[in-house]
Amino acid sequence: MPCPSAARAAERRPRVRLGILVVAILLATVASPLAALEQGEAAPAFKAPGLSGGTVSLAEYRGKVVYLDFWASWCAPCAVALPALERLRQEFPADQFQVLAVNVDRQPELAKTFLRRRPVSYPSAFDPKGEIPVQFGVETMPTSFLIDRQGVVRHVHRGFREEDVPDLRERIQELVTSGR
Repeated sequence: MPCPSAARAAERRPRVRLGILVVAILLATVASPLAALEQGEAAPAFKAPGLSGGTVSLAEYRGKVVYLDFWASWCAPCAVALPALERLRQEFPADQFQVLAVNVDRQPELAKTFLRRRPVSYPSAFDPKGEIPVQFGVETMPTSFLIDRQGVVRHVHRGFREEDVPDLRERIQELVTSGR
C-alpha cells in the first residue's frame, strides 16, 4: 500500500512543474529587452543634458535629416565613427542635415576626455542611465539611426568601420535631395 503523503506529493508535481514553467515564461517576457527599432518606425522623442551644456532634443531637429549615433568612450569603433561623422556632417547643408549623438558613459568626464581627443561640432547628449538607448532598442555600440525629416527611421547602422562611410553618404544624400 503506497504512503498517503507520497501519493499527494506525486499528484502535486505536475502542478508545481506547470507553475515553474509559467513563472519562467513571465520572467523571460519581462526581462527581455525592447525590440530594436527598425526601418520604417518612428524615432522616439528624447531630451537629455548635453555634454557641452544645454539640452539635446531630437524634436528640435524635426524637418532635417538626422543621423543619430549612440556611443561610449570604451567603444573602439566609436573612436573611428565620431571623426568620420563630423566629416559627413560638414559635407551637407546645416539647414538640411544634422548629426546628433548620445553618450552612455556613466561618468561625464570619460566622455568629455574622449571628445577632447576627437572633437566634433555636433551635439552629444549624456545618458548615463541608458534610458534613450533602451527606447531605441540599441544592442551594440556604436549603433546609429538615419532619420528622415518626418522623424521616421530610414536606416539602422550597427557597428562602424571607415569603409561604411560611402554607403552612409549615399543614404544621407538620397534623403537630403529627395526632401524626405
